[in-house]
Amino acid sequence: MSVGTYSERSAAKAGENDGFSVPWSRQRPKPRRAVSASLVSAVTILVLLAAWTVSASLQLVSPVFLPSPAAVWAKFVIVARDGFVDATLLQHLLASLWRVFAALIAAILVGVPVGLAIGISRIGRGVFDPLLEFLRPIPPLAYLPLIIIWFGIGEPSKILVIAIAMLAPVALSTAAGVRGVSRERVDAARSLGATRAQVIRHV
Repeated sequence: MSVGTYSERSAAKAGENDGFSVPWSRQRPKPRRAVSASLVSAVTILVLLAAWTVSASLQLVSPVFLPSPAAVWAKFVIVARDGFVDATLLQHLLASLWRVFAALIAAILVGVPVGLAIGISRIGRGVFDPLLEFLRPIPPLAYLPLIIIWFGIGEPSKILVIAIAMLAPVALSTAAGVRGVSRERVDAARSLGATRAQVIRHV
């Protein structure tokens, strides 16, 4: 074996081991680009629209129950332009938003104090917790006839139905938030001279 041949083999072997002896000299594999959730959502919507269009064109379901996307869009344009039942689409939308936000305000005004009472006081928990647990699983359509009988078919009954549906989640979420407050913060506030009302308000 010649000296030149030995040196060439040593250099080649050293070059092969460079990746092991010097970690940063190795070529790192390129990370795979993850598919974004928005792209998956867009593809899902397009697939659903395509399936809807094919089903409507082949009339797999009666057009009365499954009209084509073009027919739905045409009706939407007509309702938005000409209105429906003596009111435009914008007026219907504003009326619905008014009912939802009025019911939300009513649910907050009632549900937050109830949730505070459940989270702070055992008496409040004993009084309000059974009522909320009884009310929570009942769907709004179940007590809708009673509300219509008691309050009529006007705006108050509509707002009341939505408010009752919102009341239990608002109250239970408030109670969970009160129970989740760190005990150390409450003790620190009391050690600094905070009253019970100040603890409830600030902590």
